[in-house]
Amino acid sequence: MMTQSIVVQVGQCGNQIGCQFWDLALKEHASVNKQGIYDEALCSFFRNVDSRYDDPVNISLSNGKGRIRALKARAVLVDMEEGVVSEIMKGPLRDVFDCKQLITDVSGCGNNWAVGNKMYGGQYGEMISETIRRAAEHCDCLQCFFILHSMGGGTGSGVGTFVLNLLADEYPDVYRFVTAVYPSGEDDVVTSPYNSVLAMRELTEHADCVLPVENQALVDIVNKISQAIPSGKTGKRVYSTSNIKTDSTLTAIDNTTCRDEKPFDAMNNIVANLLLNMTSSARFEGSLNVDLNEITMNLVPYPRLHYLVTSQSPLYVFKDVHLPPRRLDQMFTDAFSKDHQLIKADPKHSLYLACSLMVRGNVEMSDIRRNIDRLKPNLKFIRWNEDGWKTGLCNIPPVGQPYSLLTMSNNTCIRDSFTSLKDRFVKLYKRKAHIHHYTSVDGMEMGDFSSSLESLNSLITDYDQLDKSQGVETLVSRLQVAS
Repeated sequence: MMTQSIVVQVGQCGNQIGCQFWDLALKEHASVNKQGIYDEALCSFFRNVDSRYDDPVNISLSNGKGRIRALKARAVLVDMEEGVVSEIMKGPLRDVFDCKQLITDVSGCGNNWAVGNKMYGGQYGEMISETIRRAAEHCDCLQCFFILHSMGGGTGSGVGTFVLNLLADEYPDVYRFVTAVYPSGEDDVVTSPYNSVLAMRELTEHADCVLPVENQALVDIVNKISQAIPSGKTGKRVYSTSNIKTDSTLTAIDNTTCRDEKPFDAMNNIVANLLLNMTSSARFEGSLNVDLNEITMNLVPYPRLHYLVTSQSPLYVFKDVHLPPRRLDQMFTDAFSKDHQLIKADPKHSLYLACSLMVRGNVEMSDIRRNIDRLKPNLKFIRWNEDGWKTGLCNIPPVGQPYSLLTMSNNTCIRDSFTSLKDRFVKLYKRKAHIHHYTSVDGMEMGDFSSSLESLNSLITDYDQLDKSQGVETLVSRLQVAS
C-alpha cells in the first residue's frame, strides 16, 4: 500500500520553505505526469478532492501559476503572525492549500520560545490537534510527519516543538522528521541562542530524525552559486543574500529587480530541494527505492543521536538558473565537500556512524559502487559499521538536471555546531540577559533553561566520546543502542 506523509509548516521560515517545496513538487510531478492523472506518486503528498480526477483529465499540474482545483497538499500551516500565510493564500499556490488546515494569529511570539510553546501552545493546542487529525483522516496509510521550522524565532522554536510533542503523544507510531533551520552566530535576534537550546531539548527527546540546516551555510552556498554562474549570459541571474534587508527585494547584478522573488527564496529553495530529494523515493519509482523508515533504521544507531548532516550536488537555487551538468564522479566528490554541506562542518575529519546516498536520475548501481569504493578510504567510519552505507536510486531526476545526489550522514562533526550554539547560550545565560521575558510567561521556569543546557551538554558529550573512543563497547550501555 502506498504510504502518505503530512508536512507541518510552522512560523515564517517553515511556511516559506514549505511553499517552495510544494511549488517544486508540483513541477516535478508535472514533468512526469503528462496527462494529469491522479496516481500513487501524487497520493503520497497530495490528496484528490474531486473524484472526477481519478480519470485521465487535465489536472492543473503544468506549473505553479495555474489554479489547482483537484489537488490539495497534505499540509498544515501554522504561524502566530498571519502575514506569510496570508501571502501564500493570495499567491499562485493558494488553491493547493486547504483553508481548513491553516492556524494563524496576529500578534506573533516576540522571538520568545516560552510565548510560543507555553502560551500559544496552550491556547491553540486543541485546534492544532484537531487540524492535524483531519489531515491524518485523509490518509490511508500515514507514515511520516515532516515538521519545518526555524530554531531562532519564537513561533518556529516554541510552537514548532509544541507540535512535535503533540505528535509524539497522539501519533507515537508515525515517524517524525524535523527540518530545523539554525541561526548563524551573527543572527540579529539576540534571544536566538535561548530559543534554539530550549527547542533542542524537545528535538532530542521527541523527534525520530532531525535534519539541521544552518543559515550561514545557506548564505555561503547561495554566494557560491552566484560566483559560478556567468553573469553575462541572458536569462541567468546571479543572486546573493549578503547585506539584504528583510523588507527589500532581491536584485540581480545588472541592477534589475527580481520582483517575484523574496530575499530568502534562494536559501529556502535549497532546503526545499533537500526535502524533494529525500522524499523522491516515496513519490516516484526507482530501481532501489528507500522507504522513509529505512532512514532512521540505518542512520540512527542510538536514539538520541538522530541529527543528520546533509549535503547536495549539484547546487542550484531557482528553476531558471541551471548550472552546466557535472560529471557523475565529480558530483559524488562535491557531495562530500564541506562547501556542499547544509551545516558549517566537515565530516571528513570526524567519525561516521552511518551514511546514505540518495541518487536520482539515470545512474547505474555500478557507478554508485565505484564511487563508494573511491571515497571510502578517505572517510573514517566507526569500527562496528565500516560498511554502513545505505543507497537509494530513484529513476526521476530533479527538473532540469540529469541526476542529483543527496547525502545524509550521522557524523560526530555535528557536535561542533552544537558547541558553538551552547557557547552563545552560556554567554547570555551567565548575565541572565532577557531571562525575565521568558520566566514571566505562565508555565515557564528557570529550571527549563538549566535542563535544556544539561540536555545539550549531554548530547555533545555523547558525540565527543564516540569520536574519541571509536565507538567501543564502553559507550553502548550509556547510549542505549536502538533496537
